[in-house]
Amino acid sequence: MRVLSGIQPTGNLHLGNYLGAIRNWVKMQDEMDLESQCFFFLADMHSITVHEGREQRIRNVRDMAAALVAAGIDPDRSVLFNQARVPAHAELCWLLNGTARIGWLNRMTQFKDKAGKDREGASVGLFVYPVLQAADILLYQASHVPVGEDQKQHLELCRDIATKFNTDFGRDVFTLPAPIIPKESARIMSLRDGTAKMSKSDPSDLSRINLTDDDDAIMAKVKKAKSDQDMLPETAEGLAGRPEATNLVGILATMTGRTTDAVCAEFAGKGFGAFKPVLGEVLVETLRPIRERFLQLRTDDAMLDAILDKGAAKAAAAAEPTLRAAYDAMGLMR
Repeated sequence: MRVLSGIQPTGNLHLGNYLGAIRNWVKMQDEMDLESQCFFFLADMHSITVHEGREQRIRNVRDMAAALVAAGIDPDRSVLFNQARVPAHAELCWLLNGTARIGWLNRMTQFKDKAGKDREGASVGLFVYPVLQAADILLYQASHVPVGEDQKQHLELCRDIATKFNTDFGRDVFTLPAPIIPKESARIMSLRDGTAKMSKSDPSDLSRINLTDDDDAIMAKVKKAKSDQDMLPETAEGLAGRPEATNLVGILATMTGRTTDAVCAEFAGKGFGAFKPVLGEVLVETLRPIRERFLQLRTDDAMLDAILDKGAAKAAAAAEPTLRAAYDAMGLMR
């Protein structure tokens, strides 16, 4: 079993990243047997679809590496690296551009969402972003990929590209990856709008809990989080039509490893004046050690670069046989 997943190094990690992905990465890493392996990468080549200064991009990569290690990713047990240190990602992406079809990419809903009405002004990189994602996965013969609802379509495209390549060239060069939908995955919404995902691109810092927020900031954001005037119901079914209430109850349930029904039962008949301090305290106690470790790690650039170099060397070695097989299948001399 080989698991692969990535995250863009653009700004601070927030609670949605941690509960929706990173905590599950740590859990998978810790449960892996000796014959299995986890590859976790910083998708800095994906980040170039948005303009960013050189120094800021370098800082973002190092900070993301520090945050992942602080959250529990162990560079000795998992392969942690950034794409740019492994040129095979870009090479395989170009090879797969000969297999992917414009019609397939035109159906990608994320491009439509991110490009908005100015599709002609969007970068080519944003359009072929899913092909690079396919290269990221196929390069390592990943057997499983953790995905959320918003990434299922891209994994299906990855499988389509792999199938067509294998068929076109009559060789089983690529493994078709299967999705992993973690049982404990959480879709964390904005603290200001229960219908929108928590996002680092939201202009309001009050919309998210950053993993760098101190104890007071976390508690203040929770207390200011949008809720409603109704009492909490006895079961989760009673939260229907209450997006902000559903989000806050879901966060506490996820943080404490309980069901939303169990949380509702505990607070049934109580309002958010009683609920929010409990949620805030759980967040403070859970996130404090991550924040403190992150702030310590991010001051040592040499150490962070050494971690990424070490991971990149492992990743490059794992990627080379697949890249060589793809070139050979296509009749390209290398």
